[in-house]
Amino acid sequence: MSQEPSATTPSRGARAAVFAQLTGAGRSEQVAQRLTDAILLGVLAPGDRLPSEAELAKRFGVALVTARDALGAVREAGLVETRRGREGGSFVLATEQTPERLLQARLRGLSQVEIADLAVYFGTLAAGCAERAAELASTDEAERLTAWLHDADFSSASDSGRNAGGFYLEIAVVSQSPRLVREQIRLQAEFGPMLWLCLTDPVMRARVYAQNQRTAEAIAAHDAAAARASVRAQISDLSAWLLAAKERLEQGAAADG
Repeated sequence: MSQEPSATTPSRGARAAVFAQLTGAGRSEQVAQRLTDAILLGVLAPGDRLPSEAELAKRFGVALVTARDALGAVREAGLVETRRGREGGSFVLATEQTPERLLQARLRGLSQVEIADLAVYFGTLAAGCAERAAELASTDEAERLTAWLHDADFSSASDSGRNAGGFYLEIAVVSQSPRLVREQIRLQAEFGPMLWLCLTDPVMRARVYAQNQRTAEAIAAHDAAAARASVRAQISDLSAWLLAAKERLEQGAAADG
């Protein structure tokens, strides 16, 4: 587990999934949501240059005006800026971490049943990705996944949250399903920041990293059952922590105890 600033970056597969064509009649809201999710999760990093409006329209399979409206919405949200001139274009801006108090407010607003249901959905998707990755991973892919995890920084809560989510994205990429990658991105954008609230606790950070190591080892060994079980165990732990945090909030204590 790296203790230095991590240089881990999302794989090409994750980026390719972001720009995959939309199914059905694409709307500007769908394009904007795809871009927003990717930026918030770090798949599109600060400073990255987005494709031009014409290229976005081509990649997403939408009209030029749709791509232009979507880019405008993302710009208005403060996630990208457009520069003019020869070196111009639309560039991703740095985003602040979601304030913990807002995450706690969201946690307070969800019922225990809703939290448990989100965890079941996330766990089922992540476990399925891990199982498929174990079945399909080449030696090179397994080694890249292991190296990615080795270089990931879990020394702070913010870096741990980003890299814990990034690890699941990398597994989805190895599963060789762009649709699974996109669903991971969407679901993590919705639920991930709250799911990783537990990583304010150093003990939980070490535990999550150790569980991720076991998952990576199972994928490298092509042990689909072990990979699936490892992911399910982690999501079960995270869900239990969230439910306990929810109870503490209702009793007037801080979520992190």
